[in-house]
Amino acid sequence: MLSEQDIPGFFASPSALQLEDYVLLKYIFETKQDPRLVAASLCSEQSTAQWNRPGLSEDFRPLYGAKVISLTPHCSVLSPQSYAVTLAHPHRNFGPKIPNFLSAAAGEGPFYCPGIETIKWLDFEFPKNFLEKFEGPQFGLQGIREVLKVYGRPIFMGVVKPNMGLPPSDFAEIAYQSWLGGLDIAKDDEMLGDESWSPLAERARFTSQARKKAEKETRLPKIYLANITDEVDQINFLHDIAQKNGANMVMINAVMTGFSALRVLRKHAALPLMSHFTGTACYSRIPNFGISSLVTTKLQRLAGADAIGLAGFGERMQCSDEEVLANIRACLEPWGKILPALPIPGGSDTAKTLPIVYSKIGHVDFGFISGRGVFGHSQGPAAGARSLHQAWAEIKKNEV
Repeated sequence: MLSEQDIPGFFASPSALQLEDYVLLKYIFETKQDPRLVAASLCSEQSTAQWNRPGLSEDFRPLYGAKVISLTPHCSVLSPQSYAVTLAHPHRNFGPKIPNFLSAAAGEGPFYCPGIETIKWLDFEFPKNFLEKFEGPQFGLQGIREVLKVYGRPIFMGVVKPNMGLPPSDFAEIAYQSWLGGLDIAKDDEMLGDESWSPLAERARFTSQARKKAEKETRLPKIYLANITDEVDQINFLHDIAQKNGANMVMINAVMTGFSALRVLRKHAALPLMSHFTGTACYSRIPNFGISSLVTTKLQRLAGADAIGLAGFGERMQCSDEEVLANIRACLEPWGKILPALPIPGGSDTAKTLPIVYSKIGHVDFGFISGRGVFGHSQGPAAGARSLHQAWAEIKKNEV
């Protein structure tokens, strides 16, 4: 823990800083100690934990030290000793490298800081000059709409079910039926990878043949979204395998593979990319500890996801409406040159929940994803897909 005399070196007014040199990091933390001293320690631990060499008159804090620019009590039913803090952290400390950024913002410094009992990273902001160093999505929301020629409504997606155990030919047939019924995108489940009983190359080949057949019969573009989540050194290779065998979009579970893996894939990819939210709850669900889902959503967009899966509305995903809507906004809102990504909030949705989801979001720029709602439909996947269009037609009818 720092001493009282160290506090001024880690506090600054925003007007006294060249803010283009800093990223802003927002946290809440709990402590029983002096919050000013703890906030200064938070800055020190994630930046200049030692700011001079013994015997030398030097101080690295002016250029390399994080600074507290806001510290206020945080209203919390969980703890009366909770505080909201905004830090300005000089981005010269890590550069435009996501693992290095995360090592500062979410590493040993914040989460082992003396005096802090619990801490949660809520959000971050990049200055324009730093944001420009990230590529973001290659296609984005608009690019996916252009592939599908779908405008003026949500993009209808389905996770092929059963998600595990289907041989490639059966998988392809089920996807085909859903496309005939009007599904725009049929996708692999996040747990279905390149498996011995369903090799990606074979699954992509069968399913892409079925996609092209459905396109010919419906005269509408379709997407087969293949999951290429794997060991990091295999991901680019599997992208190429999926593309070679006809898949026209791919997905990785970026929280599990790492956001840097997603960024490396983005630089390599010729296909649109989806990033799945699986794993986010491990960081985000506890209200006063971890990393918010807003942070992970923004990181996925920053790293290059054209579409971002989100924990959606309803009881199953255990997210508040406010959290889901904040994540949707984070996919779409203006962010320098970074293209908007397609938000895909999901969790046991069916045609019955489409009106609820649409009314909460208030616009059409989202992917509506249904697994068993389409593929578990009593009359088959084609009927399940048609039910989404029927629900949408009813929504539009009631809007007139």
